[in-house]
Amino acid sequence: MNFHDPVTIGIVSISDRASSGAYEDKGLPALQDWLGRALKNPIRFEPRLIPDEQDGISRTLVELVDAGCALVLTTGGTGPAPRDVTPEATLAVADKLMPGFGEQMRQISLAFVPTAILSRQVAVIRGKSLIINLPGQPKAIAETLEGLKNADGQPQVHGIFAAVPYCIDLIGGPYLETDDAVCQAFRPKNAQRPPRA
Repeated sequence: MNFHDPVTIGIVSISDRASSGAYEDKGLPALQDWLGRALKNPIRFEPRLIPDEQDGISRTLVELVDAGCALVLTTGGTGPAPRDVTPEATLAVADKLMPGFGEQMRQISLAFVPTAILSRQVAVIRGKSLIINLPGQPKAIAETLEGLKNADGQPQVHGIFAAVPYCIDLIGGPYLETDDAVCQAFRPKNAQRPPRA
């Protein structure tokens, strides 16, 4: 893949009420906004707004991976309520589990609310794609991806996106370049390429 080719990213908002039109979906705009600021690559988004149905979620994830999405981010459906089935649907299509992402997401959220321990977010690899379940609230989506900074602007708790580009390198996906002002990706020196002009 050429450095300047668009990278395809699947974004999936999972909500019975938003998918039925009962209220406006805020997950897809939040994901698009944050990724548009964080990545220097041209991005082609594959957005989906779907209900909390386990088989439908699994089908959508497989479809997005098959369509060439290097990264698939979901929002919603990760709590303990009976209709929250996003983690089960994600695990059902996984080749590998990436537990560090879920651990770090809960760590970030715990800085704000004690109920973060109720979140069941997971991340998995399917083929050459990384699939990550994110929280449902736009503010929490940004905090989870970006992490927390102290008063001097230094990272206090690392966001999960810092590890995403190198993970995608390791599974054979495209080279993602981040805007350091939003999120500084970490790669070992031997995996770094010269910055995009």
